[in-house]
Amino acid sequence: MYVLEKFVYFFKCDNVKLKLRRKIMKRSIVLLVVITLLWILAFPVMAADYPTQPVTMIVPWAPGGATDVTLRVLAETTNKYLGQPVIVVNKPGGGGTVGPAAMVATAKPDGYTISQIPITVFRYPHMMKVTWDPLKDFTYIIHLSGYTVGVVVKKDAPWKTFKEFVAYAKTNPGKVTYATPGAGTTIHIAMEMFALKQGIKWIPVPMKGGAGETTLAVLGGHVMATADSTGWAPHVNSGDLRLLVTCGDHRTKKWPTVPTMKELGYGVVNSPFGLAGPKGMDPKVVKILHDAFKKGMKDPAFLEISEKFDMEIFYKNTDDYVRYVKELVEEEKENVEKLGLKKE
Repeated sequence: MYVLEKFVYFFKCDNVKLKLRRKIMKRSIVLLVVITLLWILAFPVMAADYPTQPVTMIVPWAPGGATDVTLRVLAETTNKYLGQPVIVVNKPGGGGTVGPAAMVATAKPDGYTISQIPITVFRYPHMMKVTWDPLKDFTYIIHLSGYTVGVVVKKDAPWKTFKEFVAYAKTNPGKVTYATPGAGTTIHIAMEMFALKQGIKWIPVPMKGGAGETTLAVLGGHVMATADSTGWAPHVNSGDLRLLVTCGDHRTKKWPTVPTMKELGYGVVNSPFGLAGPKGMDPKVVKILHDAFKKGMKDPAFLEISEKFDMEIFYKNTDDYVRYVKELVEEEKENVEKLGLKKE
């Protein structure tokens, strides 16, 4: 009898344990389902349906400059391949970093907010405390182009050549003022490195709006020159401004008589840019955006506007762009250290 009672007792215990295991298993399954649903809700737009609404493209410069005009055309040429409008929103300031920083801080990684990424995004973290990490906080999509940079003065300025301009600056320290698209921008850094090598002291005047604002500053007589991308082109072509030098590897097609800084022995200014979104974007969404913008880049309208502003196409796919960013971050670190601008 005692043995039978023990058997019944252990049988009941095993039965209780079995029910407990089943209960735990059911709860685990429910928890797994809940976690899966939460993950799906966190990423409501699946790549198969993307895009279902317009895409915002942040242009971190003021309206009217070369970058703004060119990217607006790219937005239009990309619409038909993306299947949704690409809406340009200008967020100027901080040498082109205010827009990308705002995207990193506020945008969801759903593919509906992207930004132009100027080279200052890779430079400023070495110069000051910033709110982004260029290697961690962006999803790089496609590399697009690079700027043609030039130094221009008013048509009635006394300098006919860049060498005359440099000679004047050397003999008149602190008198020459020139507008830049912002403190710490590629052009500002390049001009200051040039001044350092040549023993020049001139005064940079930073603007937040890009080539449109810097050009107006020269036309209005507020500064003696500007070093910027080709927002000045229409005024050079009309004769209101004089182009003294360009800063690329070779002379431009549009102004073939104007020498480059390279051939004058002063080096090259490179300022490439591309498009990126916030970190954490679905790779399938990235591919959709990449493919649409790549097709938009081949559109005759975009090729025409790029030629108008002498922006050479500098395409890189997503993987190559990511590798290129790593190179640029290191290059900018070296440049900042050479100028003594490294943050403490």
